[in-house]
Amino acid sequence: MSQIIEVKSSVELPSRREAITLHTSDGLSLVGELALPLNREPVATLIMLHPLPTHGGFMDSHIYRKAANRLPALADIAVLRFNTRGTSSPHGTSDGQFGEGVTEEADVRAAVAFAQQRNLPNLWVVGWSFGTELALKYAVDEDVLGAILLSPPLHRTTHEELLRWSQSDKKLVALIPEFDDYLTPSQAQLRFAMLPNIELIGVDGAKHLWVGESATKRVLDEIVRVVNPQRYPLAETFTA
Repeated sequence: MSQIIEVKSSVELPSRREAITLHTSDGLSLVGELALPLNREPVATLIMLHPLPTHGGFMDSHIYRKAANRLPALADIAVLRFNTRGTSSPHGTSDGQFGEGVTEEADVRAAVAFAQQRNLPNLWVVGWSFGTELALKYAVDEDVLGAILLSPPLHRTTHEELLRWSQSDKKLVALIPEFDDYLTPSQAQLRFAMLPNIELIGVDGAKHLWVGESATKRVLDEIVRVVNPQRYPLAETFTA
């Protein structure tokens, strides 16, 4: 007998979950997880770069945990999460130590390489806060379709690094909370002005950490709109 599940809070929908280890070019092992649709192959793949680990960010930060819990079932999307070097979460601790976004270049490249080795389709990088800095610095060189930025602070990203995206055909989408602590929608218009093709989405009422179910739903909806528009907007119930 089928069961209708209301999609909210921390509900975990059916998927294939696999603990993975990423191996970096400088010899580190990084803890991660790959979540796949239960009975189908994914149509697209998200490589998730988490918020600042020195301020509580990790692969299990709530938006990323909920993406893994929902998107394989609701949108046929694979979700690859991992802890960058020196980061701990309920999934475990990755080797190494925090590198201020510099040595993490090897972490990003290891994640993309893993996805390619597994023949995962249509790769997208998703960055949140500190993770957006990694995406902007390094994803432009990778064989990905583009990057989705959640609450970009633009603290570590240089003018030159942004300019490289203006010369790329990769898609760039940024979700900017109305009440962000670091970069508001009006400030984002100025800072990203050099990138005429970026899609800037101001989100009314939202804050940097995207707290609350309405904020979570908006973020996941926007990701799906970009990555697999046939499943946009996400269903609010799931039949198991």
